[in-house]
Amino acid sequence: MDTMRLTTEKPALLLGLIGEGIRESLSPTLYEDEAAHHGILCLYQRIDLDALRLTPAALPELLTSAERLGFTGLNITHPCKQAVIGHLDELSDEARAIGAVNTVVLRDGRRIGHNTDHYGFTRNMQRHMAGRALGHVVQLGAGGAGAAVADAVLRLGASRLTLFDLSTERARDLVRTLRARFPDAAVETGGDPAEAMRQADGLVNATPIGMASHPGTPLPPELLEPRHWFAEIIYFPLETELLRIARAKGCHTIDGIGMVVHQAARAFELYTGGIPADSARMTDHVTQVLKRRAAARQGC
Repeated sequence: MDTMRLTTEKPALLLGLIGEGIRESLSPTLYEDEAAHHGILCLYQRIDLDALRLTPAALPELLTSAERLGFTGLNITHPCKQAVIGHLDELSDEARAIGAVNTVVLRDGRRIGHNTDHYGFTRNMQRHMAGRALGHVVQLGAGGAGAAVADAVLRLGASRLTLFDLSTERARDLVRTLRARFPDAAVETGGDPAEAMRQADGLVNATPIGMASHPGTPLPPELLEPRHWFAEIIYFPLETELLRIARAKGCHTIDGIGMVVHQAARAFELYTGGIPADSARMTDHVTQVLKRRAAARQGC
């Protein structure tokens, strides 16, 4: 008599995050929880350059190791979003245009780079700006995340964008790229932050300043006025110092949870070959985890 073999194997994902100062990143629980709702076993590993005492120069070795170990894909964060491009086989149209990658799919022996930061920031702004005009935007940070955010800001309708970065050359390079893509917008590098903020409608922080591993504020807080809106892309901690100050001043504020959730939802779809993630469920999950962390710290 023929016998029927029953299998308990589930679809599986092996994922990772490469970046500096990521020990508090919620990517592991975010992806693992969402995968479980789809009956997928997901294992997610932080690959913290700081903890490993590595620099972005180790990217070739890390990518090769991930391929050999059977990783499905990798999230890429500061300071590797631009450095990783030279080690990939293919770029999505969006990643090529923006010049930054935050998601690498490893499939059939090829490394395919995508940018889901743009999508994540766009969705977050659309949800929380609620009819407010972007107008003149001051953006801090012209790196990998900054390139995606700046493109999104202009596509959302900002008429003027002033960019500040610790590297003047990097800011100028991004301005040149954006001017070519958005000839009808006024895009410029910033000189005097105080003067820029006097003219601005809103502020975006696309730097790592404010993260647990990079404490402080990327801009003198006194330059924020109640009439400004402020968008943060950092989500750990849940409330950066500048976000807390902006809220205390009465500014309309947008935290970084929406961006990280929507970019992760899009990346999840890429990793799984088209399975849509539930962004509302992911938002609830990450919010609850962050609240528990904050409560635990206060109880210490």
